[in-house]
Order: sequence, then C-alpha cells, then structure tokens
Amino acid sequence: MGTIVGVLPGVGPTATMTLMLPFTFMYGPSIGLITLTGVLCGAMYGGSTTSILVNIPGEAASVVTCIDGYQMAKKGRGGAALALVAVGSFLAATLGIFGLQLFGPMLGRAALAFGPPEYFSFMILAFLLLSALTGGSMIKSFVMMAIGFWLSSIGVCPLDNASRFTFGLNDLMLGVEFVPVAVGLFGITELFSIVIEKYVPPKVSKIRLRELYPQKAEIRRAVFPSIRGSILGFFVGLLPGPSAVVSSFLSYSIEKRISKHPEEFGKGAVEGLVGPESANNSAAIGTFIPLLTLGIPFAPSSAVLLAGLLTHNVEPGPLLFQNSPEIFWSLIAALYVGNIMLLLLNLPLVGVFARLAAIKPKYLMPFIAIVCILGVYSVRNSFFDVWVMFTAGIMGLVFRGLKYPIPPLIIGLILGPMTENSLRKTLLMFRGNLSLFLSRPIAMTFFALVFGVILFKILYPRVVKKPVSV
Repeated sequence: MGTIVGVLPGVGPTATMTLMLPFTFMYGPSIGLITLTGVLCGAMYGGSTTSILVNIPGEAASVVTCIDGYQMAKKGRGGAALALVAVGSFLAATLGIFGLQLFGPMLGRAALAFGPPEYFSFMILAFLLLSALTGGSMIKSFVMMAIGFWLSSIGVCPLDNASRFTFGLNDLMLGVEFVPVAVGLFGITELFSIVIEKYVPPKVSKIRLRELYPQKAEIRRAVFPSIRGSILGFFVGLLPGPSAVVSSFLSYSIEKRISKHPEEFGKGAVEGLVGPESANNSAAIGTFIPLLTLGIPFAPSSAVLLAGLLTHNVEPGPLLFQNSPEIFWSLIAALYVGNIMLLLLNLPLVGVFARLAAIKPKYLMPFIAIVCILGVYSVRNSFFDVWVMFTAGIMGLVFRGLKYPIPPLIIGLILGPMTENSLRKTLLMFRGNLSLFLSRPIAMTFFALVFGVILFKILYPRVVKKPVSV
C-alpha cells in the first residue's frame, strides 16, 4: 500500500495514513501503528519510482530525486537508478531503525523528569519551531495552528463540562474528530484540485528486470553518500518540521559541495540520487523518537501516528516504555521485517508500480472518494462526520488557493488538547502562581529557547539585509 501511495503523484503518505486510520481501529494499538508505519516507509521508497521514470515526485521528499534520477533514466540507466535507490533506502532505514532501538529507550528514561510545566513549555517551543519550519510565512503557519487549536477545543471541556463553540448542535458536543478533518484536508482537497487543475497522467516507459543491475563504478560512488545521507537524515528527523524534505535537500547540497565532480550534478550524478533518498528514508524513522519519547509529532505523518495511538488509549511519552514496552519492541521488529520485504517485493515490481502513475483520474477519483466516505463514516457511524469531511475539503481548497499551509492546522488539532491539559495541570500545581516556573529549570530552558527563536526570527532578516562594510 505504501509503495503504491508513493507512486501516485499528489496522494502522499500523510493523506493515505489518514485514510487508513479508521480501518486500524478494529485491531490493537501495535498492529495499527505498524500498519500506518508501513504506509509511511513504503511511500518513502515508492515516491522515487515516478521521480526517476517520469520526472514526477510521488511525494514531497522525492522532489530532489527528480534532479539526477530522471537524467539517469534518460541515459538508459533508469533501472540501475531504481536499484541503487532501493538498496540505499534499505540501508538507510536499517541504520535508522538501529538508532531508534538504541536511543529511544534512553531518551524515554530521560524524559521521565518531565512534568506538566515541562510539557507545557515544550509544547510552546514545538508550536513555535513547527510554525517556523513548515515553509512559507510564519504568520500564516501561526494562523493555521490557531485554527487547528480552535477546532480541538470544540465540544464539552473534560475538566469542567462546559460546552465550547457548539452553537447549539448536539453533534458538536462530542467535539470534532481528527479523522474527518484530516481526510477532508488531504483526501477530499486533493480530489477537488484534480478536478479543477485537470490532471493529465504521464507516459511511463518499460523497465526490464535485467536492466536493474548497476555498474561497479555506480555502486562504489553510492556507498558513502548513502552512509552520509542515512546519518544526516536520522538526526534531522529529531527536529521539528518536514524532516524528510529538509534532509533530502540538505543531503543533495552537501554531496554536491564535497564532490570532486560537482558539474555532474543535475546531469545524472549517482551521489545526487542516492544521498537524498537515503536521507529521507532515515529521517522518516528518526521522527519516531520525539513522537514515542515525548508524545510530540514533529511532522504531519507523525501527527497521524499520534492520533492512531491516542485512539487506542495509548499515550506516547516517557511512560510508554514502562507501561507498554510491547508496542515499542513490536514496532522495531516490524520495521526490520518490513524493510526487508520492501527490498524483496518492490524491486522486481518497479515496472508495475510505475504504471500506476498513468491511471486516469476518472478511474482513480471514485475509488479514493469511496474510501474517504466509508473510512470517515466508520469512525462513529455518523453522517455528521462525513459532512465535516467535505467541509474540511472545501476549507483545504481555499487554504491551498490562499497559499496557507495545511500541516500546521493538523498539528494544532493534535497538540491542542495536550497543550491545554498541560497548562491546566500546571496552574493547579502552582495554584495560579506562574512565578513558580522559575523553580523548574527544564521548563525555563524551553522558555529561554522560545525567546531565542523569536529573537532570531526578528533580528536575522535585519542582519542579512544590512550592507557589509569593506
């Protein structure tokens, strides 16, 4: 499923994970998390297929792959490019999983020092960093986060039973579900945009199995970029923002800078293909560490994973490794097995998956629409949720037209209740005396970072524009 999603342009892993979310409710939290993770990891690999063969990235992290991957395909080395990407992605994901296995429990134990004040201050820092790193205007990101925060507050307050923003509608008393909003903003919005933009599927060339073997020189050139990209991507995945996209562009820039032949980049350089692909696959694994240890989604896909865990009454954080260690270790085992399966299954089926990009919208759109409606309705067996989904789809189309980023809204919708609960618990602990924050060194460190980020955002543009004296 994940590979197919990565192949289909515009669908993306986050949208498909959202569509799959309702169907994971019938299983336990471990199986549900593994299913959603499989979609994410498969999409990271699948997105490179159309990037190389038809110069169309299946998802955002594969944009860089188009630069040199498509040039290799034009030279008749498309099969070799796909093989190099497959092996590089396998090695990157394996190193990322090992890092998750090594650092996850360690950071989980360190995070036990976190109480409500620390969580609240860290949430504020996360909001600020995510708004700065999602791309585009920081003000627009803040606006979208505020909308998501507002949507999360609709319904009955769990602490004092006060109804908020229900406007007399009984259906809103239980609040706005994450699934209808997310499916609408990603799935339905994409359907509307396909209709409006009149998407034309590309032509796809055939790839034969015997063409998949790269040359020895290509393998030698791919080894160190793959290792560098894997390490870089894993640590970038620990940071807020679109880590897979950022790591792929950063890896490409580094490989071009240290290359002995930078003039080959953009013309089919192996380093420019393997490095970024390894980075985005490793970054996808790295995002699990802040999610599982702190309960903070640093990427839109992580927000969907968090929603899936919360739906099963599993709250990620420091206690996850003590209360539910089977979830973490079953995820690690599934990632290792799934990574091997991706390599064994997807490589021979490259040509088949590539042809999925040529499916006409008139066949693809009804299928996606049916999956959206059935998935959303199955959450609470409510037609009201279906209407919420279509309303969110229209909102998403408007936001896209106004160039407002949608991921911050999803992050605000997910982190809103957690931030509010942390603040309320902090006020109860301090009995309203906010000066007691000064007695919490970890919380004050986070607030200092918040102040530093704000100061940087204000002063940096002025420093850059300032003329340099000679």
